[in-house]
Amino acid sequence: MFPNHATTVNENIKKHNENVDKNIPSAELIDFLYDNDLPEGVDVSLASLSARDSVWDTHRLHTSYVSKIYALNSEFERYSERMDECSGFLKFGYNEDDGLVLKQAGFCRVRHCTTCQWRKTLLWKALMYQTYDRIIQTHPTHRFIFLTLTLKNPPIDDLRETLQHMNKSWQRLIKRKEFMAAVKGWVRTTEVTRPKDPKDKDKKYKRVCPITGNTHAHPHFHVILMVDPSYFGRNYIKRQRWQELWADCLRIDYMPQVDIRTVKPKKGADDDGMRGAIAETLKYATKPDDITHDAENPRSRDWFYELTRQTYRLRFVATGGLLKDALKQDDDITNEDMIDTGNDDETTETDDRRLNFTFYESKGGYMYNPNHNE
Repeated sequence: MFPNHATTVNENIKKHNENVDKNIPSAELIDFLYDNDLPEGVDVSLASLSARDSVWDTHRLHTSYVSKIYALNSEFERYSERMDECSGFLKFGYNEDDGLVLKQAGFCRVRHCTTCQWRKTLLWKALMYQTYDRIIQTHPTHRFIFLTLTLKNPPIDDLRETLQHMNKSWQRLIKRKEFMAAVKGWVRTTEVTRPKDPKDKDKKYKRVCPITGNTHAHPHFHVILMVDPSYFGRNYIKRQRWQELWADCLRIDYMPQVDIRTVKPKKGADDDGMRGAIAETLKYATKPDDITHDAENPRSRDWFYELTRQTYRLRFVATGGLLKDALKQDDDITNEDMIDTGNDDETTETDDRRLNFTFYESKGGYMYNPNHNE
């Protein structure tokens, strides 16, 4: 038992931060925390022990914010209650190679819970990286392209019908002769955002459209296409032709916006560009900022409530061809999958101790709580 004051704890944390990789707390520090009681009034945050795990605070605080929005509408009170319980505690094991390794947590699985979406995207990315590593061994000459498909922004009340129409249109597209000749596998995700202000010149952080931001939605597909080498020769499809094909499959009388680009490394990057394409494809179904945008405004909240109704039980991930089994569907993802997201760079074997961190919104994140250690 150490002295009844904070000096010893603070000195150990300070020593850790100054002399040790901040992502990997030393074995001595972990032993010290596990074997001793915390003095009254002393908080040890997860972020102070493991800098890489500070992201838990960011996501969990956002989950609390979304929960409060749901709580304002009696229709969604149950979602709010589930989100309040989501990842309320995290229990970590320890090894000297990777530091703290998550071993226990409970997730709410509400579609728009930021924490759950984050854990799912980590899992999907890991699965896709593994699939890609296998595919390039068996099909080394194949290439990958990144495709984005859109259409005119529908009223938010028509979103469900629009998404169903887009899915049927996609099924028509993949049966087209030109598509089948070149594309040997694909991974497609759906994203829905608020319409952005066309007058905003900032391309990276576009502001929400002041006219349609609370009345319409911007649904679009992000697709990774695995193409035969012939795609860059006799089977090449120009951007204009992609537009024509997508418009025809949508059965519309205007040219929709389509973006098509070859996956290639960015300048100075040490990979082939696939990680960036995977990250762009397998991201949030709806950006957190779009969910909480102008949340004090009842009309803005109503947009989010209607988004929740319109997307209920819809699938936002699809795969086909040689990439058909690349990802797990939402319904097939288990709580254990969301704990161990499949990061091959991390050694998951740890000691038998479990260090507990509890989420305290009032304190801004996760704090060490030895009362629930194992």
